[in-house]
Amino acid sequence: MIGKDFSQRARRSHLGALAWALACIPTLALATSPYDSAFDAIMARYQLPGLAVGVIEDGKVTYTRTAGELSAGMGQPVTAETLFQVGSNTKAMTTALLARLVQGGKLHWDDPVVKFLPNLRMYDPWVTRHLLVRDLLVHNSGLREGAGDLMLWPEPNRYTRADIIAGLAYLKPQASFRSEYAYDNILYIVAGEVAAAAGGAPYEELMRREVFEPLALKRCRVGEPNRDETSNVALPHTRANGHNVLIDPSVALTPTMTSAAAGGVSCSLNDMLSWALNWLDPSASQRAWLGQEQRAELWTPRTPMPISPRQRAWDHSHFYAYGFGWRLTDVDNSWSVSHTGTLGGMYSALSLLPDLRSGFVILTNGEGSEVRTVLSEVLLKHFTAPGEGRSVDDYADELARESAAETQPNVAGTASREPVTPTQVPAWLGIWRDPWFGEVALCGRSQKVRFNAAKSPLLAGTVLRVGERLLVNWDNDNVDAEAWLRLAPDKPRAAATLTMSKVDPQADFSFDFEDLSFTRVRGCE
Repeated sequence: MIGKDFSQRARRSHLGALAWALACIPTLALATSPYDSAFDAIMARYQLPGLAVGVIEDGKVTYTRTAGELSAGMGQPVTAETLFQVGSNTKAMTTALLARLVQGGKLHWDDPVVKFLPNLRMYDPWVTRHLLVRDLLVHNSGLREGAGDLMLWPEPNRYTRADIIAGLAYLKPQASFRSEYAYDNILYIVAGEVAAAAGGAPYEELMRREVFEPLALKRCRVGEPNRDETSNVALPHTRANGHNVLIDPSVALTPTMTSAAAGGVSCSLNDMLSWALNWLDPSASQRAWLGQEQRAELWTPRTPMPISPRQRAWDHSHFYAYGFGWRLTDVDNSWSVSHTGTLGGMYSALSLLPDLRSGFVILTNGEGSEVRTVLSEVLLKHFTAPGEGRSVDDYADELARESAAETQPNVAGTASREPVTPTQVPAWLGIWRDPWFGEVALCGRSQKVRFNAAKSPLLAGTVLRVGERLLVNWDNDNVDAEAWLRLAPDKPRAAATLTMSKVDPQADFSFDFEDLSFTRVRGCE
């Protein structure tokens, strides 16, 4: 296509040909890259709204490419300066901030958390006393996977960081302290507040001062943005009826959010590559910014993680562990340090191969879970097993076969559902309270029963009957995990207990309905 277009323009005018050729120099350079076939195949297979990819080889950025739009159908292109929400890739930035404070003598990894947050209480008083700063970062607190995430998502909501710290006292662990891995976000919020207490400034200010500015991450943002300076922002999308559908443009600029220390940073591709180079090939000033002692602390394996059959088959991994904000493993006998980020309609990956001084960044504003898995594997193999030669379609087809073979949860039986009237469930009506989540209302309106969470306004929906069970059908389609309701039948109404659980057990762990236990506090108003 490029050659044909050039020959046609050349016939028209030498001046036009020259202008066109100069404009296309970056595109012509891209055409010679070995990464283009993977990029093109990913875009074709998954029809993403936008994608940005960068590759580092032996300490040098050798490839960047972007495609698609900030918002599907609006015509504004994704560039290497486009801001993407990086989700949990924020965690490594939070641990770097803490490492800076340790290096400056303002805290120690083995300091008790209550030294900085004296009001913090865990469910177990012994854990409260023995919880150290390092324990906040390694996902082995004993809490259920995603515990407390309903205070973070869906956004927007009205929870504060003080609410999170207060709520920890009521989150019952599912395992012993420091005994096993279970991913959490909530303790990273606590870690951000520890940084604020030790550093004498809000988390957002510290992140800008201690991380973004000294590393010249010029486009990275956290906290309330200056909208005059924050244009060129990728908006999150979901996939519906074969189209990319905008989720919520109001969340794209990453306002001050409760979950900032766990997943609130936005950065451009260029800045994420600069962030990666700081770890792969640090300059003298970057080594002064964070010395080798603290760099080693961040990349020391802390909590063993399970290795999936796919990881063994694809990467031949022998160990897998969590450090301070990083995942550590071996891929084809090469050391790998990485993390991913997932928010509604935003996916990111940062993968480093330190011994090779190489790595890559992937950012997309579409439904990109499989995209991230497939493209990460193709790019990894370019470095660790170039002879394998597997394509995007090879990996994507294998994921599709895995998905088809998985035992599907028994959710098909919910198709037969009908609204419940207030007169059918009088014992369920009222204002109910959970000690960490707060109040919800189960009240009649227009001959239906409505569920409304006081501090999480997107958790609002209609109660439906499915056989002998009740579920909540959420009004907002972006809240994609319906919930069963259960009323303890063997107690009088005044002492009844209302509990919830995911209709689809495989739904995102952040919908931690299973940790809720409500008691009725008053009637409907």
